[in-house]
Amino acid sequence: MNIILMGPPGAGKGTQAEKIKATYPIPHISTGDMFREAVAKGTPLGLEAKKYMDEGRLVPDEVTIGIVEERLAQPDCAKGFLLDGFPRTIAQAEALDRVLSEMGKKIEAAVNISVPDEILIERMSGRVTCKECKTVYHVKFNPPAKEGVCDKCGGELIVRSDDRGDTVKKRLAVYHEQTNPLLDYYDRSGVLCNIDGDRSADLVFEDIKKVLENLG
Repeated sequence: MNIILMGPPGAGKGTQAEKIKATYPIPHISTGDMFREAVAKGTPLGLEAKKYMDEGRLVPDEVTIGIVEERLAQPDCAKGFLLDGFPRTIAQAEALDRVLSEMGKKIEAAVNISVPDEILIERMSGRVTCKECKTVYHVKFNPPAKEGVCDKCGGELIVRSDDRGDTVKKRLAVYHEQTNPLLDYYDRSGVLCNIDGDRSADLVFEDIKKVLENLG
Protein backbone atom coordinates (compact mmCIF):
# COMPACT_ATOMS: atom_id res chain seq x y z
CA MET A 1 0.00 0.00 0.00
CA ASN A 2 1.36 3.37 -1.06
CA ILE A 3 -0.06 6.09 1.17
CA ILE A 4 0.31 9.82 1.77
CA LEU A 5 -0.58 11.13 5.24
CA MET A 6 -1.88 14.69 5.26
CA GLY A 7 -3.30 17.08 7.81
CA PRO A 8 -2.64 20.47 9.41
CA PRO A 9 -0.18 21.08 12.28
CA GLY A 10 -1.69 19.69 15.49
CA ALA A 11 -3.99 17.21 13.72
CA GLY A 12 -2.20 14.20 15.22
CA LYS A 13 -0.34 12.99 12.14
CA GLY A 14 2.66 11.87 14.21
CA THR A 15 0.49 9.70 16.47
CA GLN A 16 -1.34 8.13 13.52
CA ALA A 17 1.90 7.53 11.60
CA GLU A 18 3.23 5.55 14.59
CA LYS A 19 0.02 3.50 14.75
CA ILE A 20 0.12 2.77 11.00
CA LYS A 21 3.80 1.81 11.18
CA ALA A 22 3.14 -0.53 14.12
CA THR A 23 0.23 -2.24 12.33
CA TYR A 24 1.41 -2.48 8.72
CA PRO A 25 4.83 -3.60 7.38
CA ILE A 26 5.61 -0.35 5.55
CA PRO A 27 8.18 2.34 6.35
CA HIS A 28 7.12 5.79 7.57
CA ILE A 29 9.05 8.27 5.42
CA SER A 30 9.13 11.92 6.42
CA THR A 31 10.77 14.61 4.31
CA GLY A 32 13.13 15.54 7.15
CA ASP A 33 14.26 11.93 7.61
CA MET A 34 14.88 11.55 3.88
CA PHE A 35 17.02 14.66 3.74
CA ARG A 36 19.01 13.69 6.83
CA GLU A 37 19.61 10.16 5.50
CA ALA A 38 20.74 11.41 2.07
CA VAL A 39 23.06 13.97 3.68
CA ALA A 40 24.47 11.38 6.12
CA LYS A 41 25.15 8.92 3.27
CA GLY A 42 26.81 11.69 1.25
CA THR A 43 24.84 10.90 -1.91
CA PRO A 44 25.23 13.48 -4.71
CA LEU A 45 21.65 14.66 -4.16
CA GLY A 46 22.17 14.68 -0.39
CA LEU A 47 25.21 16.93 -0.77
CA GLU A 48 23.26 19.18 -3.14
CA ALA A 49 20.41 19.44 -0.60
CA LYS A 50 22.88 20.16 2.22
CA LYS A 51 24.24 23.13 0.30
CA TYR A 52 20.78 24.75 0.26
CA MET A 53 19.95 23.75 3.84
CA ASP A 54 23.23 25.20 5.15
CA GLU A 55 22.37 28.49 3.47
CA GLY A 56 18.87 28.44 4.99
CA ARG A 57 17.25 28.18 1.56
CA LEU A 58 14.46 25.88 0.38
CA VAL A 59 15.72 22.76 -1.37
CA PRO A 60 14.58 22.98 -5.04
CA ASP A 61 11.89 20.57 -6.21
CA GLU A 62 14.16 18.68 -8.61
CA VAL A 63 16.58 17.84 -5.76
CA THR A 64 13.74 16.93 -3.38
CA ILE A 65 12.10 14.70 -6.01
CA GLY A 66 15.42 12.99 -6.68
CA ILE A 67 15.89 12.24 -2.97
CA VAL A 68 12.30 10.92 -2.74
CA GLU A 69 12.93 8.71 -5.78
CA GLU A 70 16.13 7.30 -4.23
CA ARG A 71 14.29 6.56 -0.97
CA LEU A 72 11.27 4.89 -2.59
CA ALA A 73 13.58 2.65 -4.64
CA GLN A 74 15.04 1.09 -1.46
CA PRO A 75 14.06 -2.54 -0.66
CA ASP A 76 12.01 -1.70 2.45
CA CYS A 77 9.51 0.14 0.22
CA ALA A 78 8.78 -2.95 -1.89
CA LYS A 79 5.50 -3.60 -0.04
CA GLY A 80 4.56 0.06 0.15
CA PHE A 81 5.31 3.23 2.08
CA LEU A 82 3.75 5.99 4.16
CA LEU A 83 4.83 9.44 2.95
CA ASP A 84 4.58 12.26 5.51
CA GLY A 85 5.34 15.90 4.67
CA PHE A 86 5.59 15.29 0.94
CA PRO A 87 4.28 16.33 -1.52
CA ARG A 88 3.54 19.91 -0.48
CA THR A 89 2.67 21.39 -3.88
CA ILE A 90 0.87 20.33 -7.07
CA ALA A 91 4.21 20.33 -8.92
CA GLN A 92 5.65 17.89 -6.35
CA ALA A 93 2.52 15.71 -6.53
CA GLU A 94 2.74 15.52 -10.32
CA ALA A 95 6.46 14.71 -10.15
CA LEU A 96 5.77 12.01 -7.52
CA ASP A 97 3.14 10.45 -9.81
CA ARG A 98 5.70 10.37 -12.68
CA VAL A 99 8.37 8.77 -10.47
CA LEU A 100 5.96 6.14 -9.17
CA SER A 101 4.62 5.42 -12.65
CA GLU A 102 8.16 4.62 -13.80
CA MET A 103 8.39 2.18 -10.87
CA GLY A 104 5.05 0.61 -11.81
CA LYS A 105 3.43 2.05 -8.68
CA LYS A 106 0.89 4.73 -7.77
CA ILE A 107 -0.53 6.52 -4.75
CA GLU A 108 -3.43 4.41 -3.48
CA ALA A 109 -4.70 6.68 -0.69
CA ALA A 110 -4.11 10.26 0.42
CA VAL A 111 -5.34 10.15 4.02
CA ASN A 112 -6.23 13.65 5.23
CA ILE A 113 -6.81 14.10 8.96
CA SER A 114 -9.26 17.01 9.14
CA VAL A 115 -9.67 19.11 12.30
CA PRO A 116 -11.40 22.53 12.64
CA ASP A 117 -8.98 25.44 13.08
CA GLU A 118 -10.40 26.47 16.47
CA ILE A 119 -9.67 22.98 17.84
CA LEU A 120 -6.14 23.02 16.37
CA ILE A 121 -5.46 26.41 17.95
CA GLU A 122 -6.59 25.07 21.34
CA ARG A 123 -4.45 21.95 20.92
CA MET A 124 -1.28 23.71 19.83
CA SER A 125 -1.52 26.79 22.04
CA GLY A 126 -1.53 24.52 25.09
CA ARG A 127 1.58 22.56 24.10
CA VAL A 128 4.72 22.68 26.22
CA THR A 129 7.98 21.01 25.26
CA CYS A 130 10.88 19.77 27.39
CA LYS A 131 14.04 21.81 26.73
CA GLU A 132 16.20 18.72 27.28
CA CYS A 133 14.53 15.59 25.82
CA LYS A 134 11.95 17.40 23.59
CA THR A 135 8.99 15.41 25.00
CA VAL A 136 5.73 17.28 24.24
CA TYR A 137 2.93 17.74 26.81
CA HIS A 138 -0.36 19.63 26.75
CA VAL A 139 -1.49 21.67 29.73
CA LYS A 140 -5.10 20.46 29.26
CA PHE A 141 -5.03 17.13 27.42
CA ASN A 142 -1.73 15.60 28.57
CA PRO A 143 -0.28 17.61 31.48
CA PRO A 144 2.97 16.65 33.24
CA ALA A 145 2.71 15.30 36.79
CA LYS A 146 4.38 18.50 38.07
CA GLU A 147 3.70 21.80 36.36
CA GLY A 148 6.65 23.03 34.30
CA VAL A 149 8.72 19.87 34.84
CA CYS A 150 9.23 16.97 32.41
CA ASP A 151 8.07 13.59 33.75
CA LYS A 152 10.80 11.76 31.83
CA CYS A 153 13.97 13.71 32.56
CA GLY A 154 13.06 16.51 34.96
CA GLY A 155 13.88 19.16 32.36
CA GLU A 156 12.18 22.55 32.15
CA LEU A 157 9.02 22.74 30.02
CA ILE A 158 8.74 25.69 27.65
CA VAL A 159 6.26 27.01 25.07
CA ARG A 160 7.97 26.91 21.67
CA SER A 161 7.65 30.08 19.60
CA ASP A 162 5.71 28.26 16.88
CA ASP A 163 3.16 27.02 19.47
CA ARG A 164 2.13 30.54 20.52
CA GLY A 165 -1.43 31.62 19.59
CA ASP A 166 -0.69 34.22 16.87
CA THR A 167 2.01 32.05 15.32
CA VAL A 168 -0.34 29.04 15.29
CA LYS A 169 -2.98 31.05 13.36
CA LYS A 170 -0.38 32.14 10.80
CA ARG A 171 0.91 28.55 10.42
CA LEU A 172 -2.63 27.31 9.78
CA ALA A 173 -3.33 30.07 7.22
CA VAL A 174 -0.15 29.15 5.32
CA TYR A 175 -1.00 25.45 5.56
CA HIS A 176 -4.48 25.93 4.08
CA GLU A 177 -3.20 28.17 1.30
CA GLN A 178 -0.55 25.60 0.30
CA THR A 179 -2.53 22.43 0.87
CA ASN A 180 -6.08 23.07 -0.38
CA PRO A 181 -5.00 22.77 -4.05
CA LEU A 182 -3.26 19.49 -3.15
CA LEU A 183 -6.42 18.13 -1.52
CA ASP A 184 -8.32 19.02 -4.70
CA TYR A 185 -5.64 17.25 -6.78
CA TYR A 186 -5.98 13.98 -4.86
CA ASP A 187 -9.76 14.32 -4.75
CA ARG A 188 -9.81 14.53 -8.56
CA SER A 189 -7.50 11.49 -8.64
CA GLY A 190 -10.08 9.57 -6.60
CA VAL A 191 -7.68 8.69 -3.76
CA LEU A 192 -8.47 11.38 -1.15
CA CYS A 193 -9.86 10.02 2.14
CA ASN A 194 -10.95 12.64 4.68
CA ILE A 195 -10.82 11.44 8.28
CA ASP A 196 -12.46 13.33 11.18
CA GLY A 197 -9.52 14.08 13.48
CA ASP A 198 -11.55 15.78 16.21
CA ARG A 199 -11.84 12.53 18.20
CA SER A 200 -9.64 10.26 20.26
CA ALA A 201 -6.52 8.93 18.52
CA ASP A 202 -7.89 5.37 18.71
CA LEU A 203 -11.15 6.27 16.97
CA VAL A 204 -9.26 8.17 14.27
CA PHE A 205 -7.04 5.15 13.72
CA GLU A 206 -10.04 2.82 13.42
CA ASP A 207 -11.26 4.90 10.46
CA ILE A 208 -7.77 4.99 8.91
CA LYS A 209 -7.58 1.18 9.23
CA LYS A 210 -10.88 0.82 7.36
CA VAL A 211 -9.46 2.89 4.51
CA LEU A 212 -6.21 0.94 4.37
CA GLU A 213 -7.87 -2.48 4.59
CA ASN A 214 -10.07 -1.57 1.63
CA LEU A 215 -6.91 -1.14 -0.43
CA GLY A 216 -6.46 -4.89 -0.27
